[in-house]
Amino acid sequence: MREYGGAVDHTAVFRWVQNYVPELDKRCRHHLTETNDSYCVNETYIKIKKQWYDLYRAVDSVGRTIDFLLSAKRDAQAAERFFRKVLRARYTAPLQVITVDKNAAIPRCLRRSSRRGRCQTAVRSGNANV
Repeated sequence: MREYGGAVDHTAVFRWVQNYVPELDKRCRHHLTETNDSYCVNETYIKIKKQWYDLYRAVDSVGRTIDFLLSAKRDAQAAERFFRKVLRARYTAPLQVITVDKNAAIPRCLRRSSRRGRCQTAVRSGNANV
């Protein structure tokens, strides 16, 4: 790699990330190994520059990360956006069992997804009835 003559500003790095990450994501996703049909979804809060964000994360029963979403708000729209992202991924197996935490928005999103045909079968939840 060629050495850069000056200091790299943080905004330049941010622009590179914004520019190149979608292309890297598109090229790398199809190389991911297929997940199994049992998912665990949880959410947590993380603090970034004195601001709290909600981090949604889905892993399969073996522990492989399926996907994640960082959202400024904890609401039904963020949960639905996350599940749309997870369920349309090519490397995920059809969902059979899902374990979720106590976020009330997630069971509603799963019911809507199953009505719209995004979930192949009935979905069971670990902490809530779906």
